Amino acid sequence: MDTIRKPPRIRAANPADAALIFSFVAELAAYEHLSHELLATQEDIAAALFRAAPRAFCDIAEDRREAVGFALWFYTFSSFRGRCGIWLEDLYVRPAFRGQGFGKALLKRVARRCVEENLGRFEWSVLDWNEPSIRFYKGLGARLMDQWRICRVEDEALRRLAETAPPPA
Repeated sequence: MDTIRKPPRIRAANPADAALIFSFVAELAAYEHLSHELLATQEDIAAALFRAAPRAFCDIAEDRREAVGFALWFYTFSSFRGRCGIWLEDLYVRPAFRGQGFGKALLKRVARRCVEENLGRFEWSVLDWNEPSIRFYKGLGARLMDQWRICRVEDEALRRLAETAPPPA
């Protein structure tokens, strides 16, 4: 007898999830070979997601027994579209649960928010070596923006750049 699989449960994260979210971030950093760049703490994650006016948001994917993945995102603005959008900062599903629809369900949840709020776009980045994810995203209709490069200023370079800023008017 075939068992009917329940669709993945996706829910908004709450303050009690701070340790879980941080563990997902740490697992994602390890998967991407970027653990050396993980400077955030559980407290940093909680402060960003669960303050009075949060700057970032998170959805949790659950199977019947446990949390298995997350999507962490925030609002952006497109001057070309004249509307806000969403940037997906992190999407992660634990290896034992991949291929079961959890990642797709997380993406669909954020896409639904974009449509319901009449947002202009839904964007994220993917590491160029991550072929399984690239195939997955393309299969969902994502277009890779090969002509764009991410620019980043951080740490000492950020402090040097800020030193040259004119004072606020």
